[in-house]
Order: sequence, then C-alpha cells, then structure tokens
Amino acid sequence: MDLRQLQYFVAVAETGSFTRAAERVHITQSGVSAQIKALEHELGAELFDRSGRTARLTDAGSVALRHARAALDSTLDLRDAIDDVKGLIRGRLTIGMVTGCEVTPLFDALAAFHRDHPGIELELTEANSDHLVAGVRTGSLDVALAGLAGEPPDHLAAQIIVSEPLVALTPPGSELAQRGRVPVAGLTSYHIVCLPVGTGIRDVLDRAVLAAVGVRPEVALVATSPDTVAGLARRGLGVAVLSESMAAAHPDLVAVPIDDVGIPALLALIWQDRASPALSAFLKHCRAAFS
Repeated sequence: MDLRQLQYFVAVAETGSFTRAAERVHITQSGVSAQIKALEHELGAELFDRSGRTARLTDAGSVALRHARAALDSTLDLRDAIDDVKGLIRGRLTIGMVTGCEVTPLFDALAAFHRDHPGIELELTEANSDHLVAGVRTGSLDVALAGLAGEPPDHLAAQIIVSEPLVALTPPGSELAQRGRVPVAGLTSYHIVCLPVGTGIRDVLDRAVLAAVGVRPEVALVATSPDTVAGLARRGLGVAVLSESMAAAHPDLVAVPIDDVGIPALLALIWQDRASPALSAFLKHCRAAFS
C-alpha cells in the first residue's frame, strides 16, 4: 500500500466515478482501476460496488475511507512541517537592536533574509541593551544586537561583532585634547556626556570608574544617540564617552584614549542556543554581512 493508492481511492470515493477520478489525479482511467484493484487485493476486501453506473463504497470501503483521508491529511501536515523547516514558508522573527545605533550590516542581513524568505514576518525593536538581553532570555526576542560590557551573558549564544576600548571625545584645542590621554579615574574631573544606564557603553564606564575610585561616575548629560552625545561635546557641554568606532564617525573631534578601563565594549549578536529554523537562516545572513 502506498500514498498514491490512497489518493486514487479517495478520488474515486468522492467523485463516484473512475473516469472523473482519473481526470482529477491526471492519469488514465485504467491506471486508477489498476491501483484500486491492487489496494483491494492487499486489504483482502472490495472497496467499491461496481455493478451500477456509479462506483459506490462497500461497507469495507466506507471504513477504509476514514482512515485513508486521515493518512493523507497526516501526510500534508508532515509536508507543511518540513516546508516550514526547509523552505521557511511562514513564521515570525523578532529582532532587537540598540536604540539610535544604525548598524548597516544588520540592515543588509535583514534585507537579504527577507528576499530569501518573504513569508517570514520580521519585527524590529529598539531598546537599551539591558532590555535586549532580558528580551532574549525570556524569549520575547529571537535575537538582538546589543552593547555589552565584557563577556556575553551566561546561557546565551553570542557572536561578537566588535570589541573595542572607550575613548573621550573632545573638541580640538581643549585641555583634554592637549593632554592626549586620560586615566579612567581622571574622568571624574570633567563633565561627562554619555549614553543612558542600560547601554553597553555606559555599563563599561560605570564599572571602570567604580573599580578605579570606588564610586560611579556623575554623568552631567545623557543622550540616547551616539551622534547626540558627540554633538553635545562638540558644543563644549562636556566630554563625550563613546566607543572607538562611534568616535570615528566624528573626525572633527579628538578621540582621547582612556587608560586602565580593563573592560572592552562589545557589540554582539545574542540569542538562546536553541535556534529555530528561521533564526538559523537569519544568523547565516548576519555572519555573511558582518564578515
């Protein structure tokens, strides 16, 4: 017995005709008749009463029809499930990213994934890194691009995109620019402009100053965008503390190295290590985009 025989059997039962069943399944009438006879031989019972003008189910045929339909339905369910895995026909992927941080390779990965799998609904959420980490841990986010201080969180898989030091960004000609370097403890003598609590950059700053002087730094001005942080420093409102790559976007300002921080600022993709097929496919695009 095979699925093709069950398909032909159901077609004859539903149409009441070997001829119409053959038209439905796109083979000859003799082919349908031969397969039904083979099925009857295997089951040891006639499935149709062929004495009239229509093919009527026998008692055995009526019982067999319920099971044949169930078997075909299960086959369709199986095919749909495999299609979801292999073809990623449908589904949803929730992605988090740091507020105000435009990362071109992530957008490239999103675009490439959408082209390959248009049936997958994409949802993009911006938040501070602490909320992104919590979202991945609870499962409300499938994956997030987050700023981290030091090592990625335990129990989460991660791909580190950037690992770099913090710098102090200041206008040319300022006292700090003339010094050329600053110890992390020395930052406390300046008005500091930085990203908010919950971001990776701020976490690195807070932990480094706390380790150096025993207290958290007083941040005079807070902005959610690295560009805004740099803009405030440009206008003399304080010393901007950002990562090296963020500072590179503002060549009119001087990036002064901060000594003795000891903790790298990381930008990393994080996800739970039980990836769904959609997430696995998206991560492949991310690896290609960030390579």
